[in-house]
Amino acid sequence: MRFPLDGVSLDDPILEGPRLPPRDGGDPDALVVLLHGYGADGRDLIDIGAAWADLLPRAAFVAPHAPDPCAEAPVGRQWFPLTFRDPHELTRGAEMAAPLLRAFLEAELEKYALPPQRLALVGFSQGAMMALKLATTAVTAPAAVVAYSGMWAEAGGAAGGTTTVSARPPVLLVHGTDDEVIPVGALFASAQALAAAGVPAEWHLCHGLGHGIDEAGLERGGAFLAQFLGPPSRR
Repeated sequence: MRFPLDGVSLDDPILEGPRLPPRDGGDPDALVVLLHGYGADGRDLIDIGAAWADLLPRAAFVAPHAPDPCAEAPVGRQWFPLTFRDPHELTRGAEMAAPLLRAFLEAELEKYALPPQRLALVGFSQGAMMALKLATTAVTAPAAVVAYSGMWAEAGGAAGGTTTVSARPPVLLVHGTDDEVIPVGALFASAQALAAAGVPAEWHLCHGLGHGIDEAGLERGGAFLAQFLGPPSRR
């Protein structure tokens, strides 16, 4: 097994969501998993795959829906609940949600007969927290992580969760300077905490952007993934 599946029952539901096959057709040589934010679902991010198709023409893209309905957005989903009352709920929530997502990643890699080194995780907001959690606690590091408008939950304090880092993939943090949901300071706190844990992290600021992804951030994220997830013969 490439990812530990402790705590996941065989009866747990399989995550699903929209998909895009490789632009060039045929079997994919890489997999990009897009993890949406709180109150959204996989449809919110799947178009990123189309935007990056020229950079990663042989990559498959999948944007799974989070497992639980969101209390704050009845038509949306959540990876874990948010009350904003518990200072440790980010670390605990990411830990709680991680096993099912690990199982999904394992199943997807087996489906395409790909090793974890051909996997990239991309997340927005709460999805970025999940991407960073999964990537830094994997048995084998994925190729790269792009985290938009989020944070590494462990950067907020170790007491609320497990901070053991078992993998150190390259990470790109992208954040709007005017983010009204997760202030831009979360980027700097995350970058410092990741660096202290030995995780190579770069960051990019999108000036004047709120809680979202703009064209500049999209271009930077695609170029970052192409650097680490381009066709094996070209790297």
